[in-house]
Amino acid sequence: MNHYKPEGLIKKQRRAGIIACIFIILLIILFLISLNTGVIRIDPVTVVKTIFGSGTPRDELLLFEFRLPRITIAMLIGMGLAVSGAVLQGIVKNPLADPGIIGINAGAGLAVMLFVSYFSAELGNSVFIMPVLAFAGAGAAAVIIYAFSYKKDEGVSPIRLILVGVAVAAGISALMIVLTLKLDPRTYDFVATWLAGSIWGSNWNFVLALLPWLLILIPFVYMKSRVLDVLNLGDHTAVSLGMDLEKERRILLAAAVGLAAASVSVSGGIGFVGLIAPHMTRRLVGNKHKYVIPICALVGAVLVLTADTIGRVILQPAEIPTGVVVAIIGAPYFLYLLAKLND
Repeated sequence: MNHYKPEGLIKKQRRAGIIACIFIILLIILFLISLNTGVIRIDPVTVVKTIFGSGTPRDELLLFEFRLPRITIAMLIGMGLAVSGAVLQGIVKNPLADPGIIGINAGAGLAVMLFVSYFSAELGNSVFIMPVLAFAGAGAAAVIIYAFSYKKDEGVSPIRLILVGVAVAAGISALMIVLTLKLDPRTYDFVATWLAGSIWGSNWNFVLALLPWLLILIPFVYMKSRVLDVLNLGDHTAVSLGMDLEKERRILLAAAVGLAAASVSVSGGIGFVGLIAPHMTRRLVGNKHKYVIPICALVGAVLVLTADTIGRVILQPAEIPTGVVVAIIGAPYFLYLLAKLND
């Protein structure tokens, strides 16, 4: 059997491997910096001793019960939102597609807000239900967006999907603002913090609630890499190759919705990660999704962990929500992409 690989393919694989290693190293460095970041400082030597079981009870409590869960959640959220954005951009062939921009995050947020505000007295007992409820809310928003974007003879128009998604996101956001006016002060403070994109679920239960969604859906999306590559060739080409176009789009859309919804359920309204990470990845490794998906997950993890670390440092002892830091980076990038598309 001939296992010959073209030189160009070997170069692409080597480049993707090098870039993946660079982002893994960056993630490890950020991980260590973030462990030492906060109101209470712990020097790196003490961090290492505590990780290996030689720390004081105070240091163990601080690292294992507060900082490690939050850092882990930040990385998982970045992976989920980034891969969700990459899938959405592949489905609709539009570089502006992002679960935050087109209303999927808003649908998930509405479901979570309703549950937390009116049906959950003790959040700790319901943490594993929240990703499911977020998926239901995000799924409902996705169905509405898909239905209004679909035309019988044309299928889903990428431009129409973006416009409908922005309108749905605006409508849901307005509804959420109206609902917050009826909340008691304590719940209102929580919802306001959530809307700003604060990583509020910082304990191991939230990690366990989020992790299964990513462990199932990211490998599933990776297995669909070739389908995403074919979709990028255009609808006519995909159909001519025997692909059931709408079926594959619906399956991939459901996976993207699941990733975004699970992430939003523990992070609040963090936007732009699904926009920035796929673009950065494609600039680095090209358009083949077998490279884009895993590296995009790493880029998303680096982006959210960086934003969370900056948010905890810049105004100590107060914190800037992670979503605000990401928005400061993402909004100018979004405007840049918009201007580039109009050129």
